[in-house]
Amino acid sequence: MPEDLQFQTQIDLALGMMERAVRDGIAGDILLADSGYGESHAFRDAVRLLGFDYAVGIHGPTQVWLLDTQERRRGVAIGVQELGVQLGPRAFRRVTWREGTGGKLSSRFCFRRVKTAHDDGLTPAAKEPVWLMMEWLDGESKPTKFILTTLPRRMSKKQIVRVAKERWRTERVYEELKGELGLDHFEGRSFVGWHHHVSVVLCCYAFVVAERVRHFPPSQGRQAAAHEIDVAA
Repeated sequence: MPEDLQFQTQIDLALGMMERAVRDGIAGDILLADSGYGESHAFRDAVRLLGFDYAVGIHGPTQVWLLDTQERRRGVAIGVQELGVQLGPRAFRRVTWREGTGGKLSSRFCFRRVKTAHDDGLTPAAKEPVWLMMEWLDGESKPTKFILTTLPRRMSKKQIVRVAKERWRTERVYEELKGELGLDHFEGRSFVGWHHHVSVVLCCYAFVVAERVRHFPPSQGRQAAAHEIDVAA
């Protein structure tokens, strides 16, 4: 390992990559992440400072304050899972967000405007109002998936669900990088060798994606609007 390399948490690494992306002008407006990142209020605040909206997972015990129509805090802080249970199944509405290989993908969702109740030194009035998106999966006795998002209020609930569910694409990319291109097959011992391995795998994957888009374009409009290499990038 290089002597000047210092330990960084996964959150530090993620924020560092985002800062470089902003400096390099890489396109993007919305940050999607699981609860490993979403539970960190420092991460969420940094994402906003970088100019991004976010839709990030949180855990059931995470506490929030409900807001009224004027976005004023009401009541005491409550865990998001407890809140979902109190609201009950009737507060949840079915939303279909896309066609899957086995048919339409849908689930039951409930949205509420909230402020997070963590202690970050800010007064409740200074905290940013956000959407809490709760998902109650079929066959479950209570809601089990929770997302905080800063996406605009003018967006429809279906649009917000569709954006938040786009995280599956990242998971699919990792599956393909590992299963098809050997991302996790590196057996060398040098730091430089690891970087070479990852770089080659990513270049190969960019080529694969470009070929997919060229041979199986998502739509004629998309094909005409963007070159396949740009889409892959």
